[in-house]
Amino acid sequence: MKLKITEAALNKLNEKIAGKQGYVKLKYDIDGCGCAVNGVAALWFENEIDGEEHPIATGGIPIYIEKAKEVFFAEEMTLDFKETNGCFQLKSPNEYLNPRMSFYDKTKL
Repeated sequence: MKLKITEAALNKLNEKIAGKQGYVKLKYDIDGCGCAVNGVAALWFENEIDGEEHPIATGGIPIYIEKAKEVFFAEEMTLDFKETNGCFQLKSPNEYLNPRMSFYDKTKL
């Protein structure tokens, strides 16, 4: 699995995690979605890595994903940030996986 991070997305990620310790994760969030196959892609920033998570090849900032959730994502993706909407976008060559992706800081302050 490969994840290209655009310059706009990298700048926004660095802004959001500046001065904090933790890990950026690409999550398949199913909270409030009804069942495990009805989820939405989101970015989480957490204190620790779960034993089931491993880094995705990004060529830059490390982003982690749960092995069991990889099936919900494309083999090649791009993470972008759109200033006009104020949100991240996750897309593959064939589709938008989430055109309005959220970033959640779940670190303990």
